Amino acid sequence: MDVGVLGATGMVGQQFVARLAAHPWFRVVWLAASERSEGKAYADAAPWRLAMPMPDAVRGIPVEACAPGRGPRVVFSALDAAAADHLEGEFAAAGHIVLSNARSHRMDPLVPLLVPEINADHLALVPEQQRAKRWAGAIVTNPNCAVAVLATTLAPLRQFGLKTVQVTTLQAVSGAGYPGVPSLDILGNVIPYIGGGEEDKIERETVKILGEAGGRAVHSALVSAQVTRVPVIDGHSMTVSVALDDGPTADAVVDALRAFRGRPQAERLPSAPDPPVVVHSEPHRPQPRLDVDLGGGMTVSVGRVRPCPVASFKFFALGHNTVRGAAGGSILNAEMMHVDGLL
Repeated sequence: MDVGVLGATGMVGQQFVARLAAHPWFRVVWLAASERSEGKAYADAAPWRLAMPMPDAVRGIPVEACAPGRGPRVVFSALDAAAADHLEGEFAAAGHIVLSNARSHRMDPLVPLLVPEINADHLALVPEQQRAKRWAGAIVTNPNCAVAVLATTLAPLRQFGLKTVQVTTLQAVSGAGYPGVPSLDILGNVIPYIGGGEEDKIERETVKILGEAGGRAVHSALVSAQVTRVPVIDGHSMTVSVALDDGPTADAVVDALRAFRGRPQAERLPSAPDPPVVVHSEPHRPQPRLDVDLGGGMTVSVGRVRPCPVASFKFFALGHNTVRGAAGGSILNAEMMHVDGLL
């Protein structure tokens, strides 16, 4: 299936290009970006920032303008929110299926906010979205990069009566894009603030993903988030405390995390890690340097699950912010849509 990438020259756009290069179902044939890149070969337009080489198949593809109606039906969007606010809707109206990484449409009640292991059933919104908005295409979003990790750890705990969640994130500098945070600000430092409404996104998006009726009936859990930026290249870590109504044992919590699977694993989707959650028994794990690339960057790691004197249990979690939390998550969404006949 031919696909395109919007915002192809940025950090997340490059992750899309790299991960799609060897994909068994999708083939990148169209790349779009801002006016300053238009007309250039991709190799000349994209200052490559990933550790892996730029795929040879895309080096000569000419970068085009982000013009709705051009390019293939399926497009992955790495646009920033300012551009996505209007462009993604225009692409959907023009008949494109937009797999979006932007925040612009996540809280729209007609737009699925998807982590397929958790809420693949929310794709039932797509036909309703198309009817209500009179779009020939559609928009499906993946969540904020920290939410993608947090929600994956919380979904297995809903069975125990998930009541409250307190989370403090330690977010990697790659989440700020390139050039990101100045080196004199971040080296040897922790910054206790990330702009863009990051804490609000974590608190609101998490309960939509865990909710029912396509996310319009949000989960009843209360989520309180604090966010920090730390001098780590890739991998958002977080400390999490949860209050559970049903009083499970620590072993039951660990067993639930380890047993967690969803439709992507049942369907054996190409980007789906199995298991999606790995629970480490060593007290010093997970660590970004050791564990961020598990499952090709799609696995969420959990460690130090133990009783909490304030809530019920506390643990440490880690996930790759530009893979599971961005490009890889959107590609998994597209795979789920393909299996469901929505592409």
